[in-house]
Amino acid sequence: MNDITSAPAEPKKRMTHEVTLCEPIVRGETSIDKLTLRKPKSGELRGLSLAELQNANVTAVLNLLPRITQPLITQQEADALEPEDLSSCCGAVIDFLLTSEQRVMVAELLKG
Repeated sequence: MNDITSAPAEPKKRMTHEVTLCEPIVRGETSIDKLTLRKPKSGELRGLSLAELQNANVTAVLNLLPRITQPLITQQEADALEPEDLSSCCGAVIDFLLTSEQRVMVAELLKG
């Protein structure tokens, strides 16, 4: 009989990216100047095209953001983001869709 007991594995922490907004989102007296984007699960991608997300299709990314931001933002707040803030969010979304091998290749390319 084996007396060794094993603890359940710790759940893997989801990948996140923090985006500092050039133009904060204002809700009444609250100002949101940073968004944390969380790597989406498959169900959160329902109704969206992976190819469009990988190509930074504005409509696809804007539809995904209310599903993966912390604090949660509304569709109207996503639609009102400044272009440079949307661009930062697009970069995070693209990174979420890369495989670990693709991430290594990108890192090597960036090293030069």
